[in-house]
Amino acid sequence: MRMPAQDGFVAELRRRRDVAGLSQIALAGLMGYGRSYVSKVETGGELPSKEFADKAGQALGAAGALTAAWQEEFADRRAPAAGATPDVGAAGLLVLDDDAELVYELEPGRYRATMRRRIRNVGAEPITRYLIRISVDRYPGDAQRSNLLYREDPLRWDDIDLHAWHGEGRTQRMRWQVKVDRDAVKEIWLELAADDGSRFPLYPGHDTVIEYTYTVPERQWGHWFQRAVRLPTRRLSVQLVFPAALGPTVWGLHTSMSAESSPLSTPIEETVQGDDHLYRWSTTDPPLHARYRLEWTITDHTIDPARRPSERMAALGVLQQGHRLLSQPARPFDLPAEADDARRLIAELRSVMTRVGAVHQFAKGMGIAAPQIGVGRAAAVVRTAAGDEITLLNPTIIDSSDQADAQYEGCLSFFDVRGQVPRPLTIQVEHTDIDGRHRITQYEHGVARLVAHEIDHLHGHLYLDRMPPGVEPIPVEQYRGTGQAWSYQQPTTRPADR
Repeated sequence: MRMPAQDGFVAELRRRRDVAGLSQIALAGLMGYGRSYVSKVETGGELPSKEFADKAGQALGAAGALTAAWQEEFADRRAPAAGATPDVGAAGLLVLDDDAELVYELEPGRYRATMRRRIRNVGAEPITRYLIRISVDRYPGDAQRSNLLYREDPLRWDDIDLHAWHGEGRTQRMRWQVKVDRDAVKEIWLELAADDGSRFPLYPGHDTVIEYTYTVPERQWGHWFQRAVRLPTRRLSVQLVFPAALGPTVWGLHTSMSAESSPLSTPIEETVQGDDHLYRWSTTDPPLHARYRLEWTITDHTIDPARRPSERMAALGVLQQGHRLLSQPARPFDLPAEADDARRLIAELRSVMTRVGAVHQFAKGMGIAAPQIGVGRAAAVVRTAAGDEITLLNPTIIDSSDQADAQYEGCLSFFDVRGQVPRPLTIQVEHTDIDGRHRITQYEHGVARLVAHEIDHLHGHLYLDRMPPGVEPIPVEQYRGTGQAWSYQQPTTRPADR
């Protein structure tokens, strides 16, 4: 197996950007790209194109240097020795059909991806190999946490179990060589050759089928599957397969280098096949560099109701008291630049709320903050007793009423007890919309209590910090308010924006 090449292009890009004194967002703006695209290139989330390298060089006053670094690392286009067969270049390939399937295997708890592509050589030279990429991101919106996970538990080749074939019906196994081997990203050359030494180059004007499969453990795979259009493509399709018992919910987003995320232009088709739910989506003639991302939530119905409340919450993915993230201020979002990350995190919070709501009745309403699911970002979701949902990004209480009361609260991070907590009856909260606009919203009574509880989490506090000296929580078995709403002399008014 060949050793992978060094990642020189990204290092050169960062160095040139630092010298120019430009942020990632500022450079993206000069290049005419989406605000988060440079960040994704520098962190390995996107492969840079030659066009990207050329434009970055022009914007940074390094015309030629970045293009040369890109060619050395990504293109492998140095002139071949006399008599050698040239390697594949992007301009020489047309993808007639790109079909991807991701299957969740409940036992042993992993995802299996199968990629099948029919490709045509539209260039002038035979093609001898094909580049593929495997990348994971377990915690979108929290790069630090994802990086820590993969440093401690990197993608391993034994787990990936890569197999590749050439031709219809997997007629010929293909050899492969590693190009890039990082903790969360692998790039592999699939050779149009077999272990026995036989070769089957793709000649100009000819078509062939390349198919490969790999697996990733559930603990390393996030709740998303993205298809990036890196070559001219006629048709692209994606299918997700989940056991029906997981209660999956699937949606999709489309992004490009120059535009923010938007919903898919056509609906995802859902069918039931035996004990599985299938979700399929396809498009024709997708634009080059477009990205199509399917995301999902699942509901876990396997939690034992006989377990302690705190154990049940931990099993549902809620961090418990004593974890460092629950005592640290959360990092704000840079909006709208990090809008995609914020949307994914909000979706994950909703997923956890759905799982928690399936095992406990919340007559007073409920909420959850990002640190409680292991993401140190300033996001929270509240669901009121009336069923309304409040999304909070970068929230801060800027004013509160002098009138206050004390009511019992529970917290998913130590759900075995209830504590009587004094809070103001009215609060004013400054927060940020997904598009970056700042707002001030007023909340009252029970809704104010729910919102204030979650904002405390985002500032590294638990409700225990709000309880008066000498007042202690009581065991949940002694609490008599379960299933009842908080009581107030006046009805709670709806939140009012201004």
